[in-house]
Amino acid sequence: MKKKWLTSKNGLEKTFTFKNFSEALAFVIRVGLESEKENHHPDILIQWNKVHLTLISHDAGDKITNKDLKLAEEIDALLKK
Repeated sequence: MKKKWLTSKNGLEKTFTFKNFSEALAFVIRVGLESEKENHHPDILIQWNKVHLTLISHDAGDKITNKDLKLAEEIDALLKK
């Protein structure tokens, strides 16, 4: 079962789990590149094989916007490539 993005007071949040640190770090780099294309950047926490992402639009008063939803879809698509 695919984990969904959760809505919290901090924004859209999701934790991804990988086999090891190298895979987690490679995913973060791909997220960073995609974020640059969208000019919308997540908060990222890396803990060995886990990557926790939080998406929120600070320029919209710390609210979840279409930019966050679009980036969440793009991030999920990175795992399918």
